[in-house]
Amino acid sequence: MPDTAAPAGVDLVATQRRMVRVLAAGQVLTGVAFGATLSLGALLAADLSGQEALSGFATASVTLGAALTAIPLARLAARRGRRLALTTGNIAALTGIAVVIAAAASRAFPLLLVGIALIGAGNAATLQSRFAATDLAPTARRGRDLATVVWATTVGGVVGPLLLAPGELLGASIGMPRLTGAYLFSFAAQACAFALYVLVLRPDPLLLAQRLDRESTALAPAVPQADRPALARFAMLAVAASHVTMASVMAMTPVHLSHIVAPDAVTLAVGVTIALHVFGMYGLSPVFGILADRRGRIPVIVLGQVLLAASLATASAFGGSQAGVLVALVLLGLGWSAATVAGSALLTEATPVALRPRRQGRSDTLMTACAAAGSVLAGVILGLVGYGGLALWALVPVAVVCIAAVVALRTRA
Repeated sequence: MPDTAAPAGVDLVATQRRMVRVLAAGQVLTGVAFGATLSLGALLAADLSGQEALSGFATASVTLGAALTAIPLARLAARRGRRLALTTGNIAALTGIAVVIAAAASRAFPLLLVGIALIGAGNAATLQSRFAATDLAPTARRGRDLATVVWATTVGGVVGPLLLAPGELLGASIGMPRLTGAYLFSFAAQACAFALYVLVLRPDPLLLAQRLDRESTALAPAVPQADRPALARFAMLAVAASHVTMASVMAMTPVHLSHIVAPDAVTLAVGVTIALHVFGMYGLSPVFGILADRRGRIPVIVLGQVLLAASLATASAFGGSQAGVLVALVLLGLGWSAATVAGSALLTEATPVALRPRRQGRSDTLMTACAAAGSVLAGVILGLVGYGGLALWALVPVAVVCIAAVVALRTRA
């Protein structure tokens, strides 16, 4: 959104600060559900299907659910505002959690994938929260405000995996199926996020941004905001490729850990590893947001690719030890964070307000659809060449982004 004066009676700076706080709180809550799904999905899929090669279908389902709903949710946001889109995602996630528990109780693998896909639909709304943080943000703070909301996911994303052990104890005490107890916490967190958005996300940031854009255009019709589709396409590529790299390796990590860790320590090892990975994804996002504002979006995207390459090299060389996997997953999260924060900011500023929801939805659809395909393929690659070989294959999208970054810099110049 161009920097314009607020309507009479509206303190735009205070409103934006409050929107960021509300969206950040929502990210904390929804991150709990996503963190549990990241940790348990592959294990549940392997358990119910009886085949480790099918464990990647869990991550594929969550990303496919997000891919199928990203554009509809973006269109809903464009017509009715961010609040309705976000709460629709909450409802989908609540339904998905109930379906996952039912699938585990009935030992129904296809039903499990349906439930995880519904949780993915909720995650599509969660991903769009980062764009909601930019609706009213001035250009100089766009990266930081976006990154602040992304950072808030750290709390929920780290807490979610750490709730696996107490969740199992709680679930066992009330007769829940194995590996589903932590979803009790996820359900409660999603319900709280729903209430938060309904009651507090007012005024709707996107609807207010659209109003400001219309008023600005009426005052200065000869100076529309520039549309830079080439940069927008590069931003979408960078976000999607970084996400598929991260998701492919992360999806297979719980299964790989089950092979190198003692059986009675698998749940703890997976929970701690995924928790630290999620911290890497979100914990330093404000730093990457500040770097993107000060040093430029494309250089920070390239920094993300360097971190991803370091992660994959570590996984390939030291993936036989739990410590090596842990270091690789933290670096994997950091690389994803840098590329996603900078890429999302670049996509926003390269697109006029009227086109943003549509392109943002397309970006999330591309990102999650690629990750879904990559997660399924990762299971096959893991079976053929092992965890280290999977890490080397994941270098391909990293190389593609680096080449595209050079082209984008030349185009912009």
